[in-house]
Parts: sequence; C-alpha cells; structure tokens
Amino acid sequence: MSAASARRPVFDEKEDVNFDHFQILRAIGKGSFGKVCIVQKRDTEKMYAMKYMNKQQCIERDEVRNVFRELEILQEIEHIFLVNLWYSFQDEEDMFMVVDLLLGGDLRYHLQQNVQFSEDTVRLYICEMALALDYLRSQHIIHRDVKPDNILLDEQGHAHLTDFNIATIIKDGERATALAGTKPYMAPEIFQSFVSGGTGYSFEVDWWSVGVMAYELLRGWRPYDIHSSNAVESLVQLFGTVSVQYAPAWSKDVVALLRKLLTVNPEHRVSSLQDMQAAPSLARVPWDDLSQKKVEPGFVPNKGRLHCDPTFELEEMILESRPLHKKKKRLAKNKSRDNSRDSSQSENDYLQDCLDAIQQDFVIFNREKLKRSQDPTAEPLPVPEPQNEAEPLADSEASGSSLPMCGPLCPSAGSS
Repeated sequence: MSAASARRPVFDEKEDVNFDHFQILRAIGKGSFGKVCIVQKRDTEKMYAMKYMNKQQCIERDEVRNVFRELEILQEIEHIFLVNLWYSFQDEEDMFMVVDLLLGGDLRYHLQQNVQFSEDTVRLYICEMALALDYLRSQHIIHRDVKPDNILLDEQGHAHLTDFNIATIIKDGERATALAGTKPYMAPEIFQSFVSGGTGYSFEVDWWSVGVMAYELLRGWRPYDIHSSNAVESLVQLFGTVSVQYAPAWSKDVVALLRKLLTVNPEHRVSSLQDMQAAPSLARVPWDDLSQKKVEPGFVPNKGRLHCDPTFELEEMILESRPLHKKKKRLAKNKSRDNSRDSSQSENDYLQDCLDAIQQDFVIFNREKLKRSQDPTAEPLPVPEPQNEAEPLADSEASGSSLPMCGPLCPSAGSS
C-alpha cells in the first residue's frame, strides 16, 4: 500500500454519506438557488461536482418541491450522456447533490468565448443528445430545459445533459400541460397548450430544444428572436408566421436535419432515436461506437484551464455570508446557541416547520454503495480503524489539488 493510500480516511460503511466525507476544492458555478463546487471524496479520492442549496432560501422561493423532484428523478437514472447523481445528503443548512465532474465547461460558456463549432461537432452533439433523450423517454421523463447552459462537456469533448430541476415524469398516455422551460428554447406546443388549453405536450418538446441549440451553436444566434419578456400569445403567433432562415453556407444534410428538429407541428418533428437513425443526413453515423464514446469529438476543451467564471470562487470566499469552508465551525456554534435557547421562543414557527419537514422527507442516496450491493464480485471496503482526535486539514487550506485555476473571466451565463 502506498503512503498516500495509507493516509486516506476510512468511513464506516454503515454510516450515511455526509459533508465530512468530502474535501472542498473550489467554487465553479451557481444557479438560481444553488451553487456548485469541485470536491474530492476523502476515502476514494475521486473527484465530483457538488451542488448545494440553502434550505431557507429554497423555502422562501418555493423551490423545495423542485429540488425533491430533481432528486427523485436523478436517483432512478444513469446514462453515459447525462450528468449522473452519485450522492445526496443534507445538514441543518443545506441540501447537497454530488454528481459527475465534467471539466470541459458548458456550451453557453464556449459560445460566449466565440468558439466556432463545425457541422461535424454539432452533429455529434445532436446524436449524443438523441441517445440521452431516448433513454429519458424510456424512463418517462421530459427534461423541458435542454439548452447550451445545461449541456456540459467532459475533457474529451463529449456532451452531457444536466439540470433536471423542471423535468417531469409522464406515464403512458399522459400529457404535460405546465408552462415550463426557458422561453427561447421552448417548443411551440407548450405555448399553444397554455394559451388554448389544448391537449398538452409530450417528449417532442425536448427535440425542438435540441434543434434550437444546434442552430445557435452553428450560427451564433437562435432561429427565432425570442426573449423572456415576450408575451406567450405573441409567441404563438410568431411560430405561425415566421420561417427559420438557414445559412447558405451550411450543407444540405445539416439543413435537412435542423428542419426535421425545428418542425412546428410535433407530429411531424423528428422526436425519437429511431427517427434519427432513419434520417438520410445521419446515415453514416456509427451509432454503436457513438453510444460508447468511441467517436472522437471535433472540439476538445483546453485541458490547461477550468472553463468557468473565476468570480464564483471569489464570491464564495469574500461575499458569501455562509461560506462552505467554514460550515463545520458555524454549525457547531449554531448548535450551541440552539441548545441554550428556549425552543418555545422560536421567531418563525412556520419556517421551522418547513425545515423540519425537509429534514424528515429528504432522501439520502449513495450510488457507490448501491453499485457494490448489486455486484457480488466487488471487494468489500476496509474496516475503519480507530482515529485520533486530531482535526483534519481545513478545506480552505487544501493545496494538493492539481486542478488548473479558472481561465480568463467569462460573462455570466444565461439566456434572455
């Protein structure tokens, strides 16, 4: 056994995974109500991305239901072209999701860096997303937010779909009806259903979004001039009157594929893997190799840098009122304060009731443990040895990481 392996902590397999099992390395992103950092699991030394969401903020923004739905979905799925969940846990302040770490950045970032994507590269992304969406359909899931911001590249340049915050599950014969998504990428039938109260929509909406994304990657702007401020009624009219303009320089195959994806009528839209494999423009795609990541991407992110905004790390260290690297001391102080205070003097009984409900209903998940239980040939973990009381190195002082620092500042991601 190497000296490095001997220094690894060993956790009791009966113990639930928790915050102390991870070394926090650096902040890399944030969403509407959550933040993301790179972590290393202390016992296996594997690297992951960890998304953490403050419970009180989720309650105030009425987002708890979305978080629970996302966890429910992610705990049941796994695919080579998704960003997969490995662990979920909670403490008094936050809910945590630990997922695959993809260091290639999202497609929005690369668009903002003025990357010129080739037709072959975009065709590969379309095919990889087709495999992901085909799998999601087999699990009865509509993603509802496919866009460049939610497609992450690994270090080799393969695309992975992430963020199931507004995804929904529909069983056979059911239709979704909610107005959900990011307007520039939402399919016409979503708006039509909202305005006219029609029959709703189904899996076809995600394929429209893939078409919008692919067009944007090739041209630098989207096929329709839609913004978040546009009224829904005006968008229904727009899809009925405005035609998509395709660049004259694009090949006939690419234009044909985009036309099939950007068909307003969902009944005529390409919306399944079978449809894609039958498309003449994709006749030469080696689907078996592609499904195993054996097709080499045309665009490979620069491995010498992190493709993120470095201000995320500065905000976490300087501006964040509850920085992650000081969590352990903060929780200990809060616990001491709570024990010394009469519980009947709670300032906000409703908030406390909500926090108690989250604590009770949150589902802890450990895919690593699940995989071991399903594989009888897997080696058992070593039995933990008694440990001394010495405090481990503070997360903020970790310097052993070989991760590069973030590259030049990039504008904040987001679609209007």
